[in-house]
Amino acid sequence: MRHIHAGPDRVRNLHTLGPHGTNLEAASHEWLRRRGVEGTVHLHSSIESALEAVPADGQHALTACAVYPALHTLVFGNLHRLRMVDSFIMPTHNMVLASAGTPVPATVASHPAPRGLVPDSAEVHEVLSNSQAAIDCAAGKVEGCITTIVAAERHGLRVLRDFGPVPMVFTVHQVLSVDAGAGEPLTAGAVAL
Repeated sequence: MRHIHAGPDRVRNLHTLGPHGTNLEAASHEWLRRRGVEGTVHLHSSIESALEAVPADGQHALTACAVYPALHTLVFGNLHRLRMVDSFIMPTHNMVLASAGTPVPATVASHPAPRGLVPDSAEVHEVLSNSQAAIDCAAGKVEGCITTIVAAERHGLRVLRDFGPVPMVFTVHQVLSVDAGAGEPLTAGAVAL
């Protein structure tokens, strides 16, 4: 019988959803800080593209969020190569409804997760991240957005409503490699005994 020693101890690089200003970026930095690790956070256009960029070397992992609408698909669709190795709770940045000037936006960009914060009267334009919602709003593609306070401020948007921070569960996932001798999955960089 082989005992697999695996886990997050070697992780120095976290891949997650960008662009700058997402809650997942903040959570990734917080996870490294809590572990006392000087590491790097790599931002990607989607969680799925972040997963594809995670090498199976034990030093890289994916940061996701419990309310990510497709987390179940990400986890169960990748059981053969992905293992959740940690989770933690931290508050998100304040979530806000913001605009470039329109007091009652008719069109609002939102990631699917916080879509419930969009006013009922507004038409929703789905985007891949809260930060992308702010970028699209600042560019005039929509009149308003659901975003983080960080992204709203970065893009010069006016906050119409501040929903505050949300206590959130974040998850950390390592990509597995396979022990060719046993055909068993190993967390990359793990030692089989």
